[in-house]
Amino acid sequence: MSEHETAQGTPAVALFTADLRLHDNPVLHAAGRGGAAVVPLFVVDEAIARAGFAVPNRAAFLADCLADLDAGLRQRGGRLVVRRGDVAEEVGEVVAETGARQVHIAAGVSGYATRREDRLRKALAGTGCELVVHEAVITAAPPGAVTPAGRDHFAVFTPYFRRWSAESQRKVLDAPRRVRVPEEVRSAEPPSAADLTGPGGGTPSPGLPRGGETVGRKLAGTWWRTGLQDYADRHDDLPGDATSRLSPYLHFGCLSATELVHRARTAGGAGAEAFVRQLAWRDFHHQVLAARPDAAHRNYRTRHDRWRAAPEEVAAWREGRTGYPIVDAAMRQLQHEGWMHNRGRLLVASFLTKTLYVDWRTGAEHFLSLLVDGDIPNNQLNWQWVAGTGTDTRPNRVLNPLLQASRFDPDGDYVRRWVPELADLEGAAVHQPWKLSGPDRARFDYPDPIVTLAEGHARFTRARGLDG
Repeated sequence: MSEHETAQGTPAVALFTADLRLHDNPVLHAAGRGGAAVVPLFVVDEAIARAGFAVPNRAAFLADCLADLDAGLRQRGGRLVVRRGDVAEEVGEVVAETGARQVHIAAGVSGYATRREDRLRKALAGTGCELVVHEAVITAAPPGAVTPAGRDHFAVFTPYFRRWSAESQRKVLDAPRRVRVPEEVRSAEPPSAADLTGPGGGTPSPGLPRGGETVGRKLAGTWWRTGLQDYADRHDDLPGDATSRLSPYLHFGCLSATELVHRARTAGGAGAEAFVRQLAWRDFHHQVLAARPDAAHRNYRTRHDRWRAAPEEVAAWREGRTGYPIVDAAMRQLQHEGWMHNRGRLLVASFLTKTLYVDWRTGAEHFLSLLVDGDIPNNQLNWQWVAGTGTDTRPNRVLNPLLQASRFDPDGDYVRRWVPELADLEGAAVHQPWKLSGPDRARFDYPDPIVTLAEGHARFTRARGLDG
C-alpha cells in the first residue's frame, strides 16, 4: 500500500464547478463511494476574472457558496480544498500529491466548460488518473439525451418538452454523512468576493441575495410551502413577486434541478407543472448550446439584421431612464438586486432589440455584468429568443410595454416600487406620466419616452422587411 492509499483505496478528487452542494451531487457521491477518501476541490480560475466573467454580484454570491460548502463539509469531518491558478495545473498537482486515480467533474456546455474538460484530459493523460465526467448534475436531463430523429438537438421547445417529460430521471442522492479528506492536502482559505474579482472589481448590488446551499434549501422549502401551488396563475405577476427566486442557486448548483423536478412532480398540481416547465426551459437552452456552441455569440437563426448604434438610447436603457416606467422599473430592479423578474426580462429585452432595434448582444452583455444567475446558455439564448434570432417560432413578435404593464402591473405597484419619482401617481396613470401636463408634469423628475412606440415599431418592421 502506497503512502497515499487507505484501507478504502486511493483517494479521488471531486472537482466542484457549477455544483456547489452536498445534496444530490453525483460528483461528490461517486468520488467518495464506499467511504473512500476524497479531495473536495475548488480552483479559483484566474482566467474567469481575466475574461470579465467574475463580476461583483456573482463573485459575492460565489464567495458565500464556497464558505457554506466548506462549512457543510467540516460538519461531516471534511473540508473544502481551495487552490488558485490554472485549473488543469492545480488539479494535476493535487493528483500528484495524493496519488488519486480518478478526478470527477460535472459536464458543462459552455465554451469555457468544454475547453476546461479538454485541458484536464490532456493534463491527466499518462498519469494513471482517469477523468470521470458526470451528466445530469447541472441540468435535470443531460444535454444530448433528448434528441429528435436524425438531429443532434431540438430547435423548438414544445416538442422538446414532450420528450423531456417522458424521460426517466436519475435517482436523487443523499448528502454524504461523512467526508474523509487526506490531511496532507494543502489548501487556501475560501476566497472573499474581493479575492474573486481582484483589485478594482467593483461593488455588489445592495439588494443581492446571500449565496450557498443552506440558504438555497431554506428558500426552496419556504417557497414550496407558500408559493408553488399558485405559481401557474401568478408567475407573471410583477408586483406580486411570486416566482421562486431559485435561479441563482440553480446557476451555482447550490440546488439540484433533478431534485427540484422530483419534488415538484411529487407535489403535483398546476403550479408544480408550470414550475417543472421552467426547469425544462433551462435544460432546453443547455442542449441547444451543447449542439451549437457558436450560438453564445452568433445568431442561431440569422434575420440579416443591421442593428442600430444608439449609444445614448442604450445608456438610457441601462440606467432605467427610457421614459417607459415598466421598462425602467425592471432595469432598476436589476441594478439593485442583481436579479430581475422573468416577465421584466422579456419586456426590457423586447424593448432594446425591437423597439430600439439594438443588437441583442449589447443587452446580453449588460445582463451578464449584473445578473447573479447570469450564465451563458440561458442568458444568451433567452436574449436570442426575444430578439427573434433564436428558437422563437414567432421571431417578429414585439412586446408592447404599455399593454404588458396594464396586464402584469395593472395598478402600477411594481413601477412605484422601483421608480420612486413616480410614487405619487395613482393607479395605472403611473405607466404613462408623459400624458400629464402643466404643473402636474413638472412635479416629476422623469424623462419623456426616448422613442414613440409607433416610431420604434415602424423602424423594426422596415428593418425586417415586414412593411410590405
